Amino acid sequence: MACPGPVDCSGLTVIAKDYKGLLDQPAAPKFKGALCQIFVRSQPYGGSDKSNNGHRYDTIPMANGMINAGMSCQLIHYVHEEHDKFFEVCKNFDFIIVRCNPGQIKADGGDQNKFDDGMRGIRKLGIQVWPSPDVMEKMGAKDALCKVATMNIGLEDTLAYYSPEEFATGFKKTMAFQPRVIKQNRGSSGEGIWIIKLKEGNYCASYGERSCEDGEKLLLMEANDNHEEEHTVAEFIEFCVNGRTSKSGEWTSKGVGKYLEGGKEAGGQLVDQRFCPRIVEGELRYNLVGDALVGIIHKKPKEGGISAVGGTGSVYTYYGPEEPLFAALTNNFLKKDLQHVMPSLELADEPLPLWWTTDFINSSPPGTKPEDEKWIVGEFNCSCVGISRCLAAYCKDDTPTAGWDDITEEDKAEAKRYGDLMGEKALGILSKK
Repeated sequence: MACPGPVDCSGLTVIAKDYKGLLDQPAAPKFKGALCQIFVRSQPYGGSDKSNNGHRYDTIPMANGMINAGMSCQLIHYVHEEHDKFFEVCKNFDFIIVRCNPGQIKADGGDQNKFDDGMRGIRKLGIQVWPSPDVMEKMGAKDALCKVATMNIGLEDTLAYYSPEEFATGFKKTMAFQPRVIKQNRGSSGEGIWIIKLKEGNYCASYGERSCEDGEKLLLMEANDNHEEEHTVAEFIEFCVNGRTSKSGEWTSKGVGKYLEGGKEAGGQLVDQRFCPRIVEGELRYNLVGDALVGIIHKKPKEGGISAVGGTGSVYTYYGPEEPLFAALTNNFLKKDLQHVMPSLELADEPLPLWWTTDFINSSPPGTKPEDEKWIVGEFNCSCVGISRCLAAYCKDDTPTAGWDDITEEDKAEAKRYGDLMGEKALGILSKK
């Protein structure tokens, strides 16, 4: 059965087995909405983010948040074989919340670019899309760090490279001056993010005084698993540009390099940022609903590691949004910089995402007073951020029938708080149109 609501969705393929936990839709909604998901038919459970009924594990609190705000929110799935029909139905909504993990459409046999173009067309009709393809692309791109470089949360010596020539020239100059972090644009979970130091430690005293020679040795650590490698400058540049070749040496990385492949239009880019030694103390993740901070997570790497990516043995500590330890950063970010983020990313006409995160790294020298510390952005993420309180509802090999009823009442209540706040923010944005 198609999800009940004011818009007729009966012409779309119904993937969901039921709508357990979903509230009744209002009889006269203030705005009509849909939450779009992807069921990957070739993968167990429909993908690594699904409950036993075919919905994303955190779909219900988000949809209920819209309903509690007086709007409707029907649950639908995108099936690429009925692309045109799907987007005809979408034209009947006032807003669409997209909850598709990166790579899921392709994994199901569809075309991500075709889907994105469809959503861009919906956006041009004045229908709100959270997040729109352009917001996901520009906030998620690593060169976003260059665009916020002059803010309190940025580093002015953050550079972006889009061609092999730019990269070779720029990297040799920055690397000769100080340890660097080179970040590819396309990777996830730390893959293709390299922390790099000169093996001999022979840094120049001022930027531009010299450039590295091709044969100088580099010590590298990749953030996805904290493994270490040693290569020459020329081998590293070759791997980043052309991948594994006769000129790149032997690599133990799980990645394939070729970070600039396809050029800027295809997302080929590398960002070059100063290495902040205090990354070993961890990073802060700010969880946000629109412009409201709802929680802070301190992610500390395991001993000897630099990356706090999940699965590397890192330790997570959770704080409320009012945590005094981070008051200076919170005030700087929320009161000074947040209003400038979207315009700086060439997204002035788009609202902030409903549910997104910002990761921060401490760039201050050890011993700096907490109130004087400078925290800089390491990454923005609005691409299907999950509600961790709902993780008990997703299916995996040891919990193949997980669903809504497996979430504790305490976690449901906290997820409801997030969802209701999303509903309030969404209603406020839609009401201003």
